[in-house]
Amino acid sequence: MGRKKDEERYNDKVRKQRRELEEFAETETEWAGYLINWYKYKKEDMPDDEYRACAFFLNSEYSRKPGSLTLLYCTAKQCFKETPQFMLENAFDFLSYRFRAFAKVLLTGGI
Repeated sequence: MGRKKDEERYNDKVRKQRRELEEFAETETEWAGYLINWYKYKKEDMPDDEYRACAFFLNSEYSRKPGSLTLLYCTAKQCFKETPQFMLENAFDFLSYRFRAFAKVLLTGGI
């Protein structure tokens, strides 16, 4: 049994990255729906930047804009590193902060 060739290793890594990005897109789409529903339940107007980021996931715009999902994935990882551990009481604030960060990245990235 020999080692994998370079091309096989490369394809395995690409397949793993695609799977991670697909899972990220699914979870963020779900969270975008939750955020919109939270604003509806609170009967508050949703800020435009957060709505734009939610619509980006809900409308699957990331599939038409190459590189955008990777950029948002890196932003999400950075948000988790920078923010302190969140509790249930401030989960809404953390979620709205994360989608505001997504909107800012989308705007500065030209997407």
